[in-house]
Amino acid sequence: MSRVQIAFQDNDESRYIVAAIEQDNPTAVVHYEPAMIRVENEGSLTINRESVCEQIGMDWNVQSLHLNLITLTGHIDEEDDYFKIMWNN
Repeated sequence: MSRVQIAFQDNDESRYIVAAIEQDNPTAVVHYEPAMIRVENEGSLTINRESVCEQIGMDWNVQSLHLNLITLTGHIDEEDDYFKIMWNN
């Protein structure tokens, strides 16, 4: 397997997204860098809409993730309820 990663601008909304990622992906590693938060995990990483809604305290659209996205590595599977990055061998 290989590592997947996603990086966001370091702002309030991204911090809620990252908190939800950590909740749903316990093996994910978060790196706080200047102006950026990078999250990596082995194999796959899932961002669940419901978890972000809980963290942010209101409804959240998965598509709004793109407003804070800097870069990602891996193959994407995106639906209304989740955004998943995975590495297929």
